[in-house]
Amino acid sequence: MAQAVEFVRKNAKMLQVDPNNYSVWGASAGARMAAYIGSYGTQAFGTTQNSKPNSVIMLYTGHNDYNRQGEPATFVAIGEQDGIASPNVMKRRLEKLNEMGVPTEFHLYKNLGHGFALGTGTTAEGWEKQAVKFWQQQR
Repeated sequence: MAQAVEFVRKNAKMLQVDPNNYSVWGASAGARMAAYIGSYGTQAFGTTQNSKPNSVIMLYTGHNDYNRQGEPATFVAIGEQDGIASPNVMKRRLEKLNEMGVPTEFHLYKNLGHGFALGTGTTAEGWEKQAVKFWQQQR
């Protein structure tokens, strides 16, 4: 993931993207990777240039680590019946981020377990639109 971010940043002009205004997204184990990049930057994972996203979008993960020296805005979506990733772990992480003044948004969806993808036809339907709106508010 860090290498992908570096590629996009190095090729920002060709790709017509803002290399300094990006978010990283992940679900389950991928959300942990996104969160670590948000916490420690891409250089911690072997890139030549360091960068950190302005927001992290995390879905159904139990990641509770954070860097006390700066975290990006964080959006979390998780099912209340997730038997793999505890919603309470994510709530506690966001509470710590809030104490640090980091913008957060937490969505707990009824009747859902782990791995709801886009949530089509479920209580999570539309989460990705909420996540994009959250990211845009951080710009």
